[in-house]
Amino acid sequence: MRTILITGIGGSGRTTVAAATALAAARQGARTLLLGADRTDTLGAALGVPTGADPVEAAPGVTAWRPDAATRFREDLVAFQDRAAGALDLLGASRLDAEEVTPLPGAEELALLRALRDAALSESYDLLVVDLPAVPGALTLLALPEELRRYLRRLLPPERQAARALRPVLGRLAGVPMPAEWLYEAAARWDVELAAVEAVVADRATSVWLVAEPSPAGADAVRTAVTGFALRALRPETLVANRLLPDSGQDTWLAGLAAQQRKALEEWQETYAVHGVLHFGRDPRGTDDLAALATPAVNPRPTPVEWPLTDRIAEDGVLVWHIPLPGAIRDELDLVRRGDELVITVGPFRRIVPLPSALRRCTVAGAALREGELRIRFAPDPEQWPRRM
Repeated sequence: MRTILITGIGGSGRTTVAAATALAAARQGARTLLLGADRTDTLGAALGVPTGADPVEAAPGVTAWRPDAATRFREDLVAFQDRAAGALDLLGASRLDAEEVTPLPGAEELALLRALRDAALSESYDLLVVDLPAVPGALTLLALPEELRRYLRRLLPPERQAARALRPVLGRLAGVPMPAEWLYEAAARWDVELAAVEAVVADRATSVWLVAEPSPAGADAVRTAVTGFALRALRPETLVANRLLPDSGQDTWLAGLAAQQRKALEEWQETYAVHGVLHFGRDPRGTDDLAALATPAVNPRPTPVEWPLTDRIAEDGVLVWHIPLPGAIRDELDLVRRGDELVITVGPFRRIVPLPSALRRCTVAGAALREGELRIRFAPDPEQWPRRM
């Protein structure tokens, strides 16, 4: 199934673009699911049909859905209390009733990720359009599965579960209770679920659309957003320049704004695949208004992002890892090798990535940022690298 993740600069109209895109795809015959992330029903306001925890038919061929984080959070908490009943009783802790529980920060993000996974696995739709939060929230959301899986592996390493037969003995020797079997089972289940979400985001049929209004501030925000997505190995397939003003004629005030937009638009077109959407004159409301917006066509084959590894051992004695980081600034770039992981910091963004197996037997020999690409050189470690006969 084709998946389009739509985000944008705050207030740029990303929800409107997402709704219009879903309607346009449905008119072309695609069975479309429109997934919303906002707590308030901005999606329903754009569609003219209330949306919520239960999927609703917003238009022929379009199903709209905003997952209910509160209900799922309560269900998870009750299930956790049931599994941890022994430990809670030992501690003298009183249980929480489902009615008194309110979702903690992060519950909405987890609910959306689960919905994204379930929708991608469904055979009921041809296209999934996801109205993500604004760029900072979208990047945090998309990073969550990878980071949570890393935390789980560190807190509950799978190799410790292999010694479960020894846990009663170890518990007596250490004098403290060892982690219960259900905890490892829960961690394994969470790992599988998070891996499924990661697979959807990394799938070759998934692409990112970025929505912004052309302006100096919008240009800076887009540049920063593109760098943040690049660090997640994602490249916005389309930059939607939204709310473009028409030629204003005699209105000098509008003429100044339109000229500013044209300048930003020309700069964007030199770097990005830009699709312009004219200003509607008001906030679009309902399917008729959305149908009048000329949103981008859905590309059936988005271009994947690669982090290639080139072998230059024969020429220079190194392997080179190429990481595209468009918009990155040298002074804001930092690299730290930690065991079999590489910590990459670019401005406000940070990611810990596992090294490819070949590079784990190498030492870092240097790095350079050239033309929007980070090139890290690795020299084989003679003590670990196989000798050539």
